[in-house]
Amino acid sequence: MTSTIVYEGSLRTIATHLSSGTVIETDAPLDNQGKGERFSPSDLVATALGTCMMTIMGIKARDMKIDLIGTKIEVEKIMKTDPRRIGGINLTFSFQENLQFKEKERAILERAAYTCPVIYSIHPEIKVNTIFNWQPEIVSSS
Repeated sequence: MTSTIVYEGSLRTIATHLSSGTVIETDAPLDNQGKGERFSPSDLVATALGTCMMTIMGIKARDMKIDLIGTKIEVEKIMKTDPRRIGGINLTFSFQENLQFKEKERAILERAAYTCPVIYSIHPEIKVNTIFNWQPEIVSSS
């Protein structure tokens, strides 16, 4: 098993990762009768996509001896109705300004991000938009 989930009432759950004991609490969002005090289940789906993409980029970066520490991803989840579902996920990656990447390195890292297992698990009707904000501009390959 991966985890256990206990319903606490008031539209809150507590999920426990069995091998580590890490706990995640969820709430229904404000726009769906909840308190919105924790991640909602659909927030976790969108966030899982960003963390998965970053993890796979991190693996590739480590292999390339590139340090991505401090990279930030802003995640925006867009909901649809009838039925209520995730309609889109916008991800904006921002890299540390002190890091310099060659064009080939950027292409390899971006390609790696799109091989994460979560992106292959997202329904094709969910529009995923990804922006990679590389700072500073591309360093020459010479």
